[in-house]
Amino acid sequence: MASKRPNQLFRNMNAKVSAIPMIVTALFVFVGGTAWTIVYSFTKSGLLPRMKWIGLDQYERLWGTKRWLIAIENLAIYGLSMLILVFVIGFILAALIDQKIRFENTVRTVILYPYAMSFVVTGLVWQWILNPEFGVQNIMRGLGWESFTFDPLYNAEIAIFGVLIAGLWQGSGLVMVLMLAGLRGIDQEVWKASRVDGIPAWKTYIFIVIPMMRPVFITTLVLVVTGIVKVFDLIVAQTGGGPGIATEVPAKYVYDMMFRNNNLGQGFAASTMMLVTVAIIVVPWAILEFGGKKNNG
Repeated sequence: MASKRPNQLFRNMNAKVSAIPMIVTALFVFVGGTAWTIVYSFTKSGLLPRMKWIGLDQYERLWGTKRWLIAIENLAIYGLSMLILVFVIGFILAALIDQKIRFENTVRTVILYPYAMSFVVTGLVWQWILNPEFGVQNIMRGLGWESFTFDPLYNAEIAIFGVLIAGLWQGSGLVMVLMLAGLRGIDQEVWKASRVDGIPAWKTYIFIVIPMMRPVFITTLVLVVTGIVKVFDLIVAQTGGGPGIATEVPAKYVYDMMFRNNNLGQGFAASTMMLVTVAIIVVPWAILEFGGKKNNG
């Protein structure tokens, strides 16, 4: 056994040596950059970074700022709504396409196409669609419904849901593809057995198919959640954070603090809190997925 380990160590040596620059770059850029950000979040950095320690003052100020609290509230509303609806819509679309429908490739491409667009384009498109002067509201009033009102982006109380519509339009296609891949991996004998036993299709999905797709759901969950936490382009393109700060999100708060208000310390503190949020999601997932497989092995 001991003699095999050196041989395994030197297998594919060319590939391992070639990967060293990439690994070093990743460690320097990502790990080093993350550590640098966390360290300077405890300093009084303004226009330029400076090593003047102030402890937790930046974090105390952060959590005492109304704008940051509203950003967190908006992220919670957008995130929970997005998480639930994108999973429901994506799974239903995948289940329908899995029925071997005609023109499946065309339908799948059309649904996935919005995901290929940038968030900036998506935001601008839905800004036009939801604009009361020439969007949905204008079209409906032109058809005779003079009292029809639909201007979510101009109503501070529901503006975040206008952003949610655009997010769902773009993200549902990705979830649909991932779910469809999971459904196509289910053994057809499962469906045959359920039909023989007279189990309704909806019960088969809920009690048999969905539990079997657990790895797909977890992977999709991580992808969606990390995308939610760092949502920025869509907000900037669609609402600019307005009306007022009604659609402010943490990523935009970080950008404004660092590049508009020249307050790097506050921006670093906010970005560190975003990193902590992502870590809370990703670390348990990594432990469950890879730690569990290692123990089972």
